[in-house]
Amino acid sequence: MADDVKIMGMKAESGRWVLVIAGLLIELCLGAIYAYSIINPPLKKLFTETYGLTVSATAMQIPYIVFLLIFALTMPLVGKYIEKLGPRKVGIAGGVLVGLGWILASFSTSPTTLAIYYGIIGGLGVGIAYNCPITTSARWFPDKRGLAVGLTVLGFGFSAAVTGPIADYLTANFGVLNMFRFLGIAFLIITVALSTVLVFPPAGWTPAGWKPPEPKAGAAPKAEFMRGEMTKTTTFYGLWICYTIGTLAGLMAIGVSKPVGLEVASNAGMDQARASALMTSLIIPFAFCNGGGRPIFGWLTDKLTPPRAAMLSFVLILLASLLIYTSPASISAYTISFAILWMCLGGWLAIAPTATASFFGTKDYARNYGLVFTAYGAGAVIGNIMAGQAKDIFGAYIQVFPYVAVLAVLGFIVAMTMLKPPKPKAA
Repeated sequence: MADDVKIMGMKAESGRWVLVIAGLLIELCLGAIYAYSIINPPLKKLFTETYGLTVSATAMQIPYIVFLLIFALTMPLVGKYIEKLGPRKVGIAGGVLVGLGWILASFSTSPTTLAIYYGIIGGLGVGIAYNCPITTSARWFPDKRGLAVGLTVLGFGFSAAVTGPIADYLTANFGVLNMFRFLGIAFLIITVALSTVLVFPPAGWTPAGWKPPEPKAGAAPKAEFMRGEMTKTTTFYGLWICYTIGTLAGLMAIGVSKPVGLEVASNAGMDQARASALMTSLIIPFAFCNGGGRPIFGWLTDKLTPPRAAMLSFVLILLASLLIYTSPASISAYTISFAILWMCLGGWLAIAPTATASFFGTKDYARNYGLVFTAYGAGAVIGNIMAGQAKDIFGAYIQVFPYVAVLAVLGFIVAMTMLKPPKPKAA
């Protein structure tokens, strides 16, 4: 049967790599949200100087918060529709909404309208489309699932390295609203076109010559928890709290990378134009840290166990927060701190799913991790409100980092005391 299956006219064993490439490019478009800090300053300038609004730092974080929250709440709900309708139809629907959200954002006249167009519609599109390429890659690669899924989701983590400079160039040459329009059209075309190739393999298909590995002799069966059973364990709440704190620090850093960098550059006496160009260029290595954090912490989670990997991430978040807070005029300190925070966000997107499978099994994994993933949305809301409030109340985004440091300590304690294998269910 394996020899009869074709993908775009190629044998499945070769053609399935085309699906990985398509998925990576789709995720690259979806992950453009991570370039928000690049477009935040010109948007604020537009709202204040062109439309005459008084816009707070917190208000400017709301569209980013809404986008990530809608994404986090939508993604877990879409799995059953991907199974029922297939990744092609669901991916196309999500791609249309992503493009539409960005295009409509070009008509924004305030943070509120931006939150509706960009945040709700764009976030809904990403939530719908996000799992389509990932699930497709996982189905076609039972023999190399980790590699295939890792390469696919890499596009989301690296997106800011590509879309950030493009957004900055388009904003500088055509204005921030036209930037939304141009990128929206591009995302619509790319995601819809590439989603048309997404398809699951036939039932029972496996790569030629590959057989599922035999279970190890004498191995004890792992405990399998359904979602209702998982929510009755202390481990679930510990994981949810840790995931919230881990993503809080990373998503906040991503959302304010450029504004914080401009503060640091100003403190260091750098002129605005040079500082803006430097901060935009730094988004590229930050995005690589975010993407690289996934395989690095995935490997560490396997080697150290999920609780120890979690504790390590909180130590890094603590050190990064203290470094940037105590060196507010150092470009080097800013670069190191934010590279660590971006990396730890990527790290938690490896730690949390691995921990979910490790603690609660894989029988109800999709629903279990879907519920755990809501912590991502909570982290986006809490972290970015904290950053905006620090700017509005204390006059500088950097003032948020002592609070992040305290939360990192809390996360370490929770990981040490609550991230333990749940007790086996009674027979």
